Amino acid sequence: MRSAPAGVDDRLARLAVAIAEVRVGQRSSPRTTKLLAAGAPKMAQKLIEEAAEAGIEAVRGDPEAVVKESVDLLYNLVILWSEIGVDPGMVWAEMDRREAALGMAEKLPKTHGMPSPDLDG
Repeated sequence: MRSAPAGVDDRLARLAVAIAEVRVGQRSSPRTTKLLAAGAPKMAQKLIEEAAEAGIEAVRGDPEAVVKESVDLLYNLVILWSEIGVDPGMVWAEMDRREAALGMAEKLPKTHGMPSPDLDG
């Protein structure tokens, strides 16, 4: 079993700590402060926007732009996590659970009686 490249989860954990420090006033970041003040609906909107932008850049075939949009996406994801009490470690634990059950951390099959589509859902 291969593990994630060293430091991948550490980077998101460091970002979560930095966001927590902004939340309590230990660190200054006007953009983050503004987003934290806006609440979960705005955070979710920004997350959706960044996901769309990453997808658009992928369709355009621009790897450099996808990387940049991916960083923005991860930033906004961690901001939203912080708002609703999700720690990156919780996400890694779910990924580990899925990997143990399915052989990789893929999307779980739907459980409402219908077969899951191969890769569409």
